[in-house]
Amino acid sequence: MTTFEDYIRKFDYPSIPAMKMSSKRLIELLPSDTLQVIDIRFKEEYEIWNSGLFKNIPINELPDRLDELEKDKIIVLVCPNNIRSNVAMHYLMTKGFNVKFLADGLLTTFNSLLLESEADNLYQLLNR
Repeated sequence: MTTFEDYIRKFDYPSIPAMKMSSKRLIELLPSDTLQVIDIRFKEEYEIWNSGLFKNIPINELPDRLDELEKDKIIVLVCPNNIRSNVAMHYLMTKGFNVKFLADGLLTTFNSLLLESEADNLYQLLNR
């Protein structure tokens, strides 16, 4: 495990892109089983809307639910605007997880998935 102080001392410019994952890259890697995607929105937000694709562990429950995270996978944290994902990412780094946050947010990912799905449907319709 790394302390937060050690993490800060070693932080440099290449660390910035290394802590992020784009929606495009997430969608590419989803089928590979190398990721565990965690939606860290609060329970009430998750109940209002969710895709059913990602496990919900609200950020305020994260310290008590670490045993649900898979140490052998890249943990990708998602929320609508990255604030909670970024906080949780730093916390999980200190616990020894290989973790990233979704750089362009949860809504962008859902939109990308929908557009990709619509494009596939259109392609199938045109090639009947």
